[in-house]
Amino acid sequence: MRLAIYTGIILAGGFAGLTPALAADPTGDWRVADGVANIRVAQCNGSMWGAVSWEKQPGGRDENNPDASKKNRPTLGMPTLINMKKTAGAEQWEGQVYNAKDGQMYSATITPVGTDQLEIKGCVLGFLCGGETWTRVGPPIPLSTANAMAKGAPKTTGAAPKAAPAPGAAAPTTAAPKSAAAAKPGQKGAADPIGDICLLPEIAGFAH
Repeated sequence: MRLAIYTGIILAGGFAGLTPALAADPTGDWRVADGVANIRVAQCNGSMWGAVSWEKQPGGRDENNPDASKKNRPTLGMPTLINMKKTAGAEQWEGQVYNAKDGQMYSATITPVGTDQLEIKGCVLGFLCGGETWTRVGPPIPLSTANAMAKGAPKTTGAAPKAAPAPGAAAPTTAAPKSAAAAKPGQKGAADPIGDICLLPEIAGFAH
């Protein structure tokens, strides 16, 4: 059974120089086998998650979901890789995958192959297994600042804290982002409507 899964993000450049050290990193943006969508994979609260971040045909709805309350939800931003955990002793992650084609959840694994391919395999009740290979279209994603503390990683801002203004002094002004691409993670803009997937409500709340 060929597992056809929705996925997503805008094409990104600058990853051609990835080193072998990143070969086992499944994070980043991946084009699904049939090219209809991309999926953004990121580490959120210790697990790998994936969500649709680009669609060839915009405006899709999760109409095959058996949950009537979700049939009208947009497929853009919809979680697809669910709470995937690292397999001990292997460069593989295990969890569940949501297939928007039939509205069903499957046990699944993801395995990076080199730096530019990701193998995904899913099974129904341990058999009837199938899979496909996704192709990288965006570089690996650093640990989300939204959940860095949950992983025990130091939370950094990249700049020293600014001193408070003296009494009576005018408050400093903050320049607006020059483009949508400069928006903070999690914010939605024309260049990247999804942002940090760890901030998506369904992922942040560990719900699907």
